[in-house]
Amino acid sequence: MISPVAYPKKLLSDDETVALETHPHWKTLVLPVLELLVVLGLAGFLVAVVSDSTARYIVVGVAIVLVVVFTLVPFLRWRTTMFVITNKRVVVRSGILSRTGRDIPLTRVNDVTFTHNLLERILGCGTLLVESAGERGQVQLTEIPKVEQVQRRLYELVEQAGREL
Repeated sequence: MISPVAYPKKLLSDDETVALETHPHWKTLVLPVLELLVVLGLAGFLVAVVSDSTARYIVVGVAIVLVVVFTLVPFLRWRTTMFVITNKRVVVRSGILSRTGRDIPLTRVNDVTFTHNLLERILGCGTLLVESAGERGQVQLTEIPKVEQVQRRLYELVEQAGREL
């Protein structure tokens, strides 16, 4: 699966290779784009009908704040969330200013399950649940594009890692 994500090679060990990398599915950006259109349309209308220049500046200022909160922040959150599967581990990274991450060694993965509802099936995404033998137990990865292919590939890598032990 080719992806526009570029997981830094410096974060991989010497014999580690990236098998799959992706962002959350594009559907997470649908609502922010609709909100952007509503805010811009409403702001444009109000600027056109308001004659006072101070009120126009207030409308533009409020519109900018709303665009940042409802469009820019969700876009940055989408862009900075990464799901990476290597030949050694599952890597999850997220965060705009402060980052959080979780790595699960493939040798500790017990089960990989996916779920998706009708809409997610149509859009080709879903939720991946990775069960691991460890104190934190499981990680739920939501909005995974092509979730069935990801689940299958992850299972293959887990099997391969188990044979290499």
